[in-house]
Amino acid sequence: MTFEQLGLTGPLLNAVAGQGYITPTPIQQKAIPLILDGKDVLAGAQTGTGKTASFTLPLLQRLAENHDPHQKPHCVRALILVPTRELAAQVHESVKTYGAHLPLHAEAIVGGASIGIQTRQLRRGCDIVVATPGRLIDHVQQRNINLSNVEILVLDEADRMLDMGFLPDIKQIMALIPKKRQSLLFSATVPNAIKSLAAQMLNNPVEVEVAKQNATAENVTERVYGIGREHKRELLSYLIGSNNWKQVLVFVRTKHGADRLEKQLIEDGIRTVALHGDKTQGARNKALEYFKAGKVSVLVATDIAARGLDIDELPHVVNFDLPQVPEDYIHRIGRTGRAGLSGEALSLVSPEEAWFLVEIEKLLKRQIPRVADTGYEPVSLKVMDAPKKNAANKVTGKKDFRHAKKPAAHGAKAADSKRTDGKRIESRGKGRSGSRGKG
Repeated sequence: MTFEQLGLTGPLLNAVAGQGYITPTPIQQKAIPLILDGKDVLAGAQTGTGKTASFTLPLLQRLAENHDPHQKPHCVRALILVPTRELAAQVHESVKTYGAHLPLHAEAIVGGASIGIQTRQLRRGCDIVVATPGRLIDHVQQRNINLSNVEILVLDEADRMLDMGFLPDIKQIMALIPKKRQSLLFSATVPNAIKSLAAQMLNNPVEVEVAKQNATAENVTERVYGIGREHKRELLSYLIGSNNWKQVLVFVRTKHGADRLEKQLIEDGIRTVALHGDKTQGARNKALEYFKAGKVSVLVATDIAARGLDIDELPHVVNFDLPQVPEDYIHRIGRTGRAGLSGEALSLVSPEEAWFLVEIEKLLKRQIPRVADTGYEPVSLKVMDAPKKNAANKVTGKKDFRHAKKPAAHGAKAADSKRTDGKRIESRGKGRSGSRGKG
């Protein structure tokens, strides 16, 4: 099947061809004709499946068909809600790219950026707004935006938005837009909370699913390294340096942990930058820019990057800390192995995290292969007692990780590390040649 067979018009076909796309992905094949027909759609699709184009392309075509070139300023006719600033930037870029040959204008409205600049952009008029819920409500309250003309509403990564506590904001926004509209809900997972939201938001929706729920991509190689927490950084440095990895996305649990690991890897001679929610939007944009351009080899990130990062041909993802929510494991490793390419996802698991691994494998309904020889004394990942769950239904290990034993001091090079049996591990932590620092 071709994009032309999906019913797309010339300007959009030219834009798609300009990106080098030839064959639509399964989610595009299923969703685009339905959206062009004006149907409400509930789509279960993992990241990396081409889902952004699956709603952006038909949305642009429907708006262009009824566009009034004489209306000044343009009114907001399509609203795309996303959970993170990074995803907003990427969806906004996709809208501009695919709509390059259409007389439509889009704006991105996110927190962490100047609200004054955004206000001026909105008052000039736009057809499409890509927004995070909180900042959009800020503009609504300041009467900078009118949502009464919205014809198409899209919720992208809806399950992530619910995880982040955006449901009240979503309901508030839904009350401000016309009930007579086309609504599209895209979600990597479809738990009961999403089904409940879909019942409120969608009108006789067509359900589309292109992959089994809670499944990882077949072209991603997964492995578990059982390792003591105090040796994780040493092992990570060794893997990066000895294999000459040029682009690695490393996930950690906390913002402080991201900053600490960034400093430690830089001291090991590995060009690294951190990305988390406490960074300014400018710093976050710069970190992504450096990583995508190859100016740094490692991006250390919290789960803010588990969704919403579209990095072409990313070969390696490392879980330095396992996620507390099992589904986040799927989203994390979904950053690699995209668009049919192969990828590698490694997890460095300490005994304190064994229960998180149990929960992840229970979700996947399979065991992730273990690496027998990590270069360190073997550790047991067997779980004797189940940890308690907190109010958010997240498993909590026996130890409080905020007070866990710190890794080796920054000044101690990983190359000087020793095995617990007294044998020195050679070349641990030797990164690729090149300048230290953030590029």
